[in-house]
Amino acid sequence: MFNDTSSLRTHLATRRSGKARDMVTPGPDATELRDIIALALRTPDHGKLAPWRIVTVGADQRDALAALLKTAWVQENPGAAGLDLSALDQFAHQAPTLLVLLSTPTVGAKIPVWEQQMSAGAVGMNLLHAAHAHGFVGSWLTGWAAYSPQVATAFGAGDGDTIVGYFFIGSPARPLDERPRPEYDDVVLAWEI
Repeated sequence: MFNDTSSLRTHLATRRSGKARDMVTPGPDATELRDIIALALRTPDHGKLAPWRIVTVGADQRDALAALLKTAWVQENPGAAGLDLSALDQFAHQAPTLLVLLSTPTVGAKIPVWEQQMSAGAVGMNLLHAAHAHGFVGSWLTGWAAYSPQVATAFGAGDGDTIVGYFFIGSPARPLDERPRPEYDDVVLAWEI
């Protein structure tokens, strides 16, 4: 069983993201979503800078997101006008709940920007854990839409801010599948002096 929440240990041992395209209702209601986000904010944050922002994208805003993605894609890819952009429309409309996580480091702080960006990544992982703890499945996606300056600006990104990812939350329409995991001995090394 994936995302077994009977204990923290079993959850970590069985954690598995779902595919956003395979998510259906129900998603979290307003109270559950607030709880999920509040749990995610309990993350390492050296310097207490809160160098991240979370933007909620409501169901009634998905058409506007699709339009934004299509406009930005065409502007950033000359010659794309008139092409089939249905994949961008599908991206904007998948899963019942969508959050956009931004890294918003405080430049000039004593905490290095990289460390602040790592804190934003920790918020992202906590979003997935919190969604799973509430009985939902989550997916963290990036791709072109996360790297587009025009899209980032539309979500309130300023200079030095970036989109960490899009977090889709819902219920799985089908059973989750395992994916290959790295072998322990391939990624864990003993330090040799």
